[in-house]
Amino acid sequence: MAGLGADNKQLLYGRVLTPEGVSEDGVIAAADGKIVYAGDANGLPASCSGWPEGVREREGLLIPGFVDVHVHGGAGYDFMYASAEAITEIAGFHAANGTTTMLATTMTASKEAIDRVLGEVSAYRSGEMPYAQVAGVHLEGPFISPSWPGAQNPEHIVPPSILWLEEWERSYPGLIRQVTLAPEREGATEAISWLRGRGITAALGHTDAAYEQVIAAADAGLNQAVHTFNQMTPLHHRKPGAAGAVMSDKRIRAEVIADGIHVHPAAISILARLKGPEGLILITDAMSAAGLSDGEYAIGDLPVSVQSGVARLRDNPAALAGSTLTMIKGFRYLVQEAGLSLEDASRAASLNPAVSLSMEDTIGSLEAGKRADILLLDAGLELRGVWIGGRCQKL
Repeated sequence: MAGLGADNKQLLYGRVLTPEGVSEDGVIAAADGKIVYAGDANGLPASCSGWPEGVREREGLLIPGFVDVHVHGGAGYDFMYASAEAITEIAGFHAANGTTTMLATTMTASKEAIDRVLGEVSAYRSGEMPYAQVAGVHLEGPFISPSWPGAQNPEHIVPPSILWLEEWERSYPGLIRQVTLAPEREGATEAISWLRGRGITAALGHTDAAYEQVIAAADAGLNQAVHTFNQMTPLHHRKPGAAGAVMSDKRIRAEVIADGIHVHPAAISILARLKGPEGLILITDAMSAAGLSDGEYAIGDLPVSVQSGVARLRDNPAALAGSTLTMIKGFRYLVQEAGLSLEDASRAASLNPAVSLSMEDTIGSLEAGKRADILLLDAGLELRGVWIGGRCQKL
């Protein structure tokens, strides 16, 4: 399997998943890190004829690279202890599992700790990023509910602060791309309006909100829910809760951890049908143990035990502590267990999160002009190749 050919050009042959469906006899032409053509091989422009072949897999499936907007770490590293080395290791591990773009996701922590992470990620983004592209930061807290901390440290939970948000935006313009908060807390409505006015995703999570409070937050601009069903008020036929609001309101995109642990496959299937092709977002919520064996780890500053691949707080085993999931495993689970079509699973893993980041013009689907972030899968949906900006990654 080759990287870029002469003059930064290459052709990838196989079954190609485009926005119009699967081209069974397809090809992707890429040059200088961008897609020039994606579709039926018989429609390949004459100007691309004779380019070097990067791959020719008649039964292989070429799909867009995955976009993970909620990932805490992997390969033994955690974004809360970010350094250039740590970010590179996390990005490299997830790239080898199909993630081509990601958000460095923080935990509920002190302002000083969050300040440090923002500085490290900003510095990392100023240089060349050889693996998964770090598009910015997702702040998961500290503006959450003390009633639903999950695997977040309750000592650091505070009400939403526009002063903090303004300071971070001044210091690191455009770096924060998503903020998770509890919409029922004092100051949350103003924070949501502030975030959406700057194009930042405002997501509910770790919330005690009632159905009516979530709908009011959506009126203010709330547009996403983190790890749907987990750490939010559940659906009840007389009290629909936050989960019911997420399921019923088309304005709110729904993240889901498709690992068979956090959410039953039937619940994922129901959620997918209710949200429609544009409303579901696959995430990993992966923590540092992703890619490693069972044992003792940490998420942020909380100790975690991993047994049979399931991460739980050591001091509160009832609380799941992120996951050890990868995007390729989650994608397979959506198709093979939750019953989504290839097209809908790909949207959930690539295009929908790109839309969440307002990056759908550059990533998220195989179309001319977009970055050449491409995955090659075999008939069993196992990963066989990854290209980021046209560069072939080592698996």
